[in-house]
Amino acid sequence: MKVFLNRLFENHSLIYKIILYTFSVAIIVYLFPKGGQFKYQFQKGKIWNYDDFSAPFDFGIQKTEAELKEEKDEIIANKMLFFVQNDSVTKQVVANFNKSFSQTFDSLAQQENTVIALKLKAEKFLKNKYKKGYVAPENSYQVTEEQPISLQKGHDTVVMPYNTLLTPKNKNTSITAFFSSFADSESKNRVVSLLTKVLEYNVTYDETQTEKKLNDKINQIIPTKGLVAKNTTIISKGEIVEGEKFKLLQSISKEYEGKTWTKANYYWLIGAYTFLVALALFMLLFFIKKYRQEIYENASKISFVFINVILAVLVTTLVLQFDVHYLYVIPFVIFPLITKAFFDARLGLFTHVLTILLLGFIVSNSFEFIFIQIIAGIVTILTVSELNKRANLFVSVAKITAVYLLSYFAFSIAQEGNASSIDWYNIGLFMLNGIITISLVIPVIFLYEKIFGLVSDESLREFSDTNSVLLRELNEKAPGTFQHSMQVANLAEAAAKEINANALLVRTGALYHDIGKTLNPIYFTENQATSVNPHNELPPKESAQIIIGHIIQGIELAKKHKLPDRVIDFIRTHHGTSLVYYFYRMEADLNPDYVKESDFQYPGPIPFSKETAILMMCDAAEAASKSLKEPSAIVISDLIDKVIKGQMDKGQFQNAAITFKEIETVKRVIKKKLNSIYHVRIEYPE
Repeated sequence: MKVFLNRLFENHSLIYKIILYTFSVAIIVYLFPKGGQFKYQFQKGKIWNYDDFSAPFDFGIQKTEAELKEEKDEIIANKMLFFVQNDSVTKQVVANFNKSFSQTFDSLAQQENTVIALKLKAEKFLKNKYKKGYVAPENSYQVTEEQPISLQKGHDTVVMPYNTLLTPKNKNTSITAFFSSFADSESKNRVVSLLTKVLEYNVTYDETQTEKKLNDKINQIIPTKGLVAKNTTIISKGEIVEGEKFKLLQSISKEYEGKTWTKANYYWLIGAYTFLVALALFMLLFFIKKYRQEIYENASKISFVFINVILAVLVTTLVLQFDVHYLYVIPFVIFPLITKAFFDARLGLFTHVLTILLLGFIVSNSFEFIFIQIIAGIVTILTVSELNKRANLFVSVAKITAVYLLSYFAFSIAQEGNASSIDWYNIGLFMLNGIITISLVIPVIFLYEKIFGLVSDESLREFSDTNSVLLRELNEKAPGTFQHSMQVANLAEAAAKEINANALLVRTGALYHDIGKTLNPIYFTENQATSVNPHNELPPKESAQIIIGHIIQGIELAKKHKLPDRVIDFIRTHHGTSLVYYFYRMEADLNPDYVKESDFQYPGPIPFSKETAILMMCDAAEAASKSLKEPSAIVISDLIDKVIKGQMDKGQFQNAAITFKEIETVKRVIKKKLNSIYHVRIEYPE
C-alpha cells in the first residue's frame, strides 16, 4: 500500500493530466448533438463533385425559413382571442342600479308611468347586454369590430363577432340608441346617467389561453412540403448545386441531423465522436508538451487551456438550443485573445483552430463557420496587443468585426450570386459581437487571473508602473536601491529581448526584486549617503543575516501588497543560494575555526526560468560594476565574465531553461549597456 501511495504521489502530475484529458473528452462528447451528419459537403452555386446521389430513404422537403415565417405570421395575424364572462357581475350591477334608482327618484315620481317605463327599459337593457357581455378596455390585445372571438360562459364556449359585445367605445352609443323611443326629458337623462355609472365589466381578456392556443397552432406548423421517395435521383455528378436541387440537399441534410438512431447506431455514433474529440485534444496536449513544456508542467496553466475549449463548446451548445441565429453573437475571438494575453500568440492560434474544428460538428453550414472563425482568430492574434490601452483594443476589435462582415458578405454573394440575399439582421449580430468582445475581454482576463493564479501582460504593465505604491515607497525610503532596481530592469529587459524571453515579466521582477530593502535601507551601501556604516558596529554574522533578511522581508511585503507569484519568484531567486561573501570572508578572518557557510548563505531557491536567471546575472553585474574605480571596456568585460562564471560554477543556473549560448548573449548585452553607462565623458572647462 505504501509503495502504491508513493508511486501515486510521484506521478500525481501525470495522473492529473490524464483525468483532465478524459474529463474534457467526456464533457465535449456529452455536449455534442446526438444526431447524424450528412457526409457530403455542398455549397450553393458550386459543382457537385461526388457520384450521382439518390435518396437513401423517404424524406420530406424542408420549407424555407421565409415560408415558415410567412405561415407563422399568418397564424399570428388571424389568431383567435379568448375571453371569459363572469355572471356574478350581472346581479351586482342590477342591484346597484335599483339602489341608485330608488335614491334618485322619490316615491311620488316613481308612480309616474314614464319613470316606471324607463326603469323597465333600463332593466331590459342590462339583461340583454350582460347576456352578451360587457368587455373591459383593450390594453394587451388588438381586435377589429368584425373579428370573431371565443367567449367562455361557464362551461359553454361560443364564437361571435367582437362587436356583439358591449365595449367602452360603443357603450354611450348603445345606451342612447336603446332609449331613443323615449322623448328627451329630465327623467330619461337621469336613467341614462345612472346606467352609465353602474355598468361594470363582466368579460375579460384571457391572455394565457390566447397565447396557449396560438403557440399550439404555431407548433403544429409542418416543416416539410411534399415527399421525396427512396432511390429518387437528387443530383448527378458535375451538376450545379442550385434551385430545387439545393433545397433537396438541404432537406436531406437536416433529415440526417434529426434522424432517430437505434441503440446500436447510437453507441457507434458516441464512439466515433469520442475518437475524433480525443484525437483533437491529444494534438493540443502533444503540442503543449513539445513546444510549451512550462505550461505542460503547470496544472493551473494546462487546466486553463482545456477549460477554454470546454467553455467554447458549452456556450455554443447553449446558444444553438436557444436560437441558431445568435451563433454570430458568440465572441469566439475572446478565447485566443486571453490565451495570447497569458501565454503567447502561437498557443492562442493553435488552440483556437482546434476549438473551431470541434465546433464544426455542432453548427450547421460548418465550412462557412470554420472559415470565418479561423480568419477572425488569425486577425485577433496578429492585431490585438496592449489590451490595457483602450484605443488599441477598440481598433483591433473594429478590424475583427470588419473581417466578420466582409467574410459574411463574400459567402452570401458566392452562394446566391448577388447581394439581395444578405440578411441584415446577421450584420447587426456581428456588430453586437464586437461590442460584447470589447465589454468582456478585460473582465474575463481579470477573472482568469484570480481563478488560475496567472498574470497577463496587462497586469505586468500595471505593476511595472513606478508610481505604484510599493515602488514609490522604495524610491522614498531607499532611493539608492530604487536607482539600482531601475538600472537592473533596463539591463534585464534588453537581455531578455535578445534571447526571446519575456522582457516585460523580467523588467517587472527586476523593479521589485530588492523591495525588502525598504524596511532597513541604511544597512545597504547604495542607500548610505554618509560615511557612517551601521555594519561597523555589528558582528559579521549579524550583518549577514540583515542582508539575507531582505529576501524574506521582500516576499512578505510583496504578498501583503498582493503581487502575483510570478513577480515574487524574482525576489525569491535573485540571489539563489549564493553567499554574502563580504561578511563571510570577514567572519573567516576573525573566527576561521567556527565559520559556517550556511550562516552566510541565501535561502534560495536558485533560478528556475530564463527570466529569473537573467535577473540574477544583471543584478550581480550591476552591483559589482559600482565597485569599479576606473571602469573601462576591458575592466567591465573581465568583471562580468568573472561574476557570471562564479554563478555558473556554483550551479545557480542548473534548474533554469537557459543555454550556454543564451548566457553568452546576456553577458554581451550587459557589457554593452554598462559600457554605455560608464563611457568616458569630456571634461568641460570651468
